[in-house]
Amino acid sequence: MSERPGGYTVVVVPDGAAEPSRTFRLSRRRLQVLRGLGLGMGLGFVVMAGTWTWLVGQARRAAALEQDVARLEAERARVAELGRRLEDLEDQYGNLRGLFAPEAAPPASELWLPPPGGRRSRAENPVTATVPDSWPLATRGFVTQGLLEGEAGIHPGLDIAVPSGSYIRAAGAGTVVDVGEDATYGRYVRIDHGDGFETLYAHASTTLVERGQRVRKNQVIALSGSTGRSTAPHLHFEITRNGEPVDPLSMVRQP
Repeated sequence: MSERPGGYTVVVVPDGAAEPSRTFRLSRRRLQVLRGLGLGMGLGFVVMAGTWTWLVGQARRAAALEQDVARLEAERARVAELGRRLEDLEDQYGNLRGLFAPEAAPPASELWLPPPGGRRSRAENPVTATVPDSWPLATRGFVTQGLLEGEAGIHPGLDIAVPSGSYIRAAGAGTVVDVGEDATYGRYVRIDHGDGFETLYAHASTTLVERGQRVRKNQVIALSGSTGRSTAPHLHFEITRNGEPVDPLSMVRQP
């Protein structure tokens, strides 16, 4: 390439003599234009590369932020679940605290309930009422398991958590037909109330009545415990009529 006044001349000479040489003349103005285009293209490439790098960084940062948001959402859900569990535990603690709080000794009428005067008719004297519709404990207790509908053979009665040694009372007047102990119910009492009704009181620590004994409604017949197949002190209470389980909560009301 040779420089001429006002421009440049480029001579292209091919190898061999078969082809003639070619000459290109470039003015200074055209060369400056080409140089400017080259610089512009280079600058554009640098800008594009920088923009691409920035966009890649932003995409990675956005992905990291999405992961952080998902992690925080999971933590929030876990904290909410822990809060619900804590509320449940507080409710259970309140129930247990009320259950095991010391109570005043029950009056003598709750221990025996003898007729206040001479012999009266069943309608006039509630202690001889035979329908088992009275709460079977002298304390309120805490129901932990009810009768399972359709699965009476699995759990045919009511479990009521109470402190050991609580008074177990006859739900109605009747005759004690069985007092015993086995591996499942532990120490138990069974009462026949007539009209097809029978009640069972199980897991007692001590029984206070004998087979064949006539008992009054609300008479103390045993003390609660955890004998037999039991993990904590409670009363297992069953009502049957003509041999079929009856939901105790449909007949008795928790005080």
